[in-house]
Amino acid sequence: MKANNVGDLLKQATRMRKDMDKVQEELKSRYVEGRAGGDLVQATVNGQQELVKVVISPKILGPGGDGKVDRELLEDLIVAAVSQGLEKSKALMKEELEKVTGGGLGGMLPGLF
Repeated sequence: MKANNVGDLLKQATRMRKDMDKVQEELKSRYVEGRAGGDLVQATVNGQQELVKVVISPKILGPGGDGKVDRELLEDLIVAAVSQGLEKSKALMKEELEKVTGGGLGGMLPGLF
């Protein structure tokens, strides 16, 4: 490989890294929702797999918060909603980073993201 080609490759890698950093920053303000129990529990996750909000429907709590479901079921619904939100967030991140890398490159270069 010629030195010029190596230089071009390094420039391209630097540009790609900057583009990936930009996507990572943008993903902080992109949100997806996970839902469970017929929308009784909603979890909002940003594009960097950070849980930012959990909403529990008043329907599940009943009047005065006395509860229509037991604690164990509510905990399971929260876990399910968060898990779904995280999966959607991972898919969003993968999709956005593949736009930058042209697909699949991240697997060949570990540690890029």
